Amino acid sequence: MQSLFHFAFHVTDLDVAREFYGGVLQCRERRSTDTWVDFDFFSHQISLHLGQPFKTECTGRVGDTLVPMPHFGLVLALPDWQAMAARLQAANVRFVIAPQVRFAGQAGEQHTMFFCDPFGNPMEIKGFALLETLYNA
Repeated sequence: MQSLFHFAFHVTDLDVAREFYGGVLQCRERRSTDTWVDFDFFSHQISLHLGQPFKTECTGRVGDTLVPMPHFGLVLALPDWQAMAARLQAANVRFVIAPQVRFAGQAGEQHTMFFCDPFGNPMEIKGFALLETLYNA
């Protein structure tokens, strides 16, 4: 079965959202109204609606690190992850957790970075040398 992920969440300004999701993240804008906009988020659908974003806190423990919760994100092949990290850095995006390798040398080795959109919605982007190792422990 092939399926696509859909996630709808709040932002406070659709024009700023378009600049970030369409410009910085390079997601293609799809449908929209005066109260929401859909983006093709790397072949998945996100719907950004005007409203108050989720309250978030760094309460998710991964090893010795606390990560923002709730958060959503993306898993990319390592070259795409590296390109995304470079694009975010060039856009002066402030990282919650800077691009780094997590679980180095272990079965679950992954590259990761956390940042927030302009509305405080946290995202994690993971990169794997082999996508098939996503669930290795």
